[in-house]
Amino acid sequence: MIAGLRKLFADHGRRDAVPGAAVLALAGLGGGMVAGARGRGVAHVDHAALAVVAGLLLFGIVMVYSASISLADSPRYSVGPAYFLLRHLLSIAVALAAAGVVFSIPIAVWQRIAPALLVATLVLLVVVLVVGKGTLGAKRWIPLGLFNLQPSELMKVAAVLYAADFVVRKQEVIHRFGQSFLPMAAVIAVVGGLLLLQPDLGAFGVIAAICLGVLFIGGANARLALAVAGVMALAFVAVIALSPWRRERIFAYLDPWAPEYALGKGYQLSHSLIAFGRGEWFGVGLGGSVEKLHYLPEAHTDFILAVIGEELGLVAVLAVIVAFYWLVKRIFEIGRQAIALERSFAGLLAQGVGLWIGVQAFINIGVATGLLPTKGLTLPLLSYGGSALLSTLVALALVLRVDFENRKLMRGGRA
Repeated sequence: MIAGLRKLFADHGRRDAVPGAAVLALAGLGGGMVAGARGRGVAHVDHAALAVVAGLLLFGIVMVYSASISLADSPRYSVGPAYFLLRHLLSIAVALAAAGVVFSIPIAVWQRIAPALLVATLVLLVVVLVVGKGTLGAKRWIPLGLFNLQPSELMKVAAVLYAADFVVRKQEVIHRFGQSFLPMAAVIAVVGGLLLLQPDLGAFGVIAAICLGVLFIGGANARLALAVAGVMALAFVAVIALSPWRRERIFAYLDPWAPEYALGKGYQLSHSLIAFGRGEWFGVGLGGSVEKLHYLPEAHTDFILAVIGEELGLVAVLAVIVAFYWLVKRIFEIGRQAIALERSFAGLLAQGVGLWIGVQAFINIGVATGLLPTKGLTLPLLSYGGSALLSTLVALALVLRVDFENRKLMRGGRA
């Protein structure tokens, strides 16, 4: 595994590095990790779920390379054609290694340390405001040399762990507003305040959906849940109304083709829609996108689905949507199975991860297709972004650990 990482780091520093060599290095790293973990039970988890995750990751590698290769000509980056591909492969290697470690730790341990992880991540959200790196008006990353750490992504993992633990601890008073909803709302408010200072409204929305969703799934009063959700929605409306540039985004979303928005706040959306229109049913061919040639900003991150639509057509977009639907459905099934085995924390944890991936995928797809206003959220497992890949694969490793322990209990063993 160390040899694989060294080769990946070495290739990363060369402008003329061959992408195929990096893929082989990553394959060696992943193979070594799986072989080392097989004795701990990787062979006894859901192979279909693993296959879907692997398929999305591999497809993401292809599309990130296709979407980013033209950025070598951009004066903003001044990098080699394979620069983003190599960094993406490095991110996947690190994320897979972290996922392997996470999978090896029992769920009971994660339950014990959930509150501490939340506090540690809150500290990172404060640190990023002090020493963070700013890009495009947002201060969301802590520079760590070879890559930048985005604490808001780690907060998603901490939030789902904390929410599941909170519901289990408060099960006897889950219907009481002052003892269940109010403490959770306070946590969401603190996290939201720190995220809005970055600003990162999209991550705040996903984290709020995770916490409130787990609370509702855990048995909270439906009317109280709807009331709190309504208050949260009003808070989001207030944040948008009080921010001129956010209001402009909403107006641009409503009519991206208007002359005052087409070259401004509506620029990304209008070019994303052009990309989908050019792709029609079967696309213009892999690598044939015109919109990625410096017309569509962030084509390799937030708007990678638009490049997929342009190059591979509506059929590929629908295949991606079906893959996410199946994955989220399967995650919820694993969670329900854990609850049926009287493993409440494990079940809520899995379903919280399912909520997270489902909500984030829905928002990204909605933004790219014009269904929702523009927000800076990546498409899980497909988009370029090291911290997002790390948090997503770690969360999926937790789900696989839940599934592994479920199977072990059903065979008569101990979790």
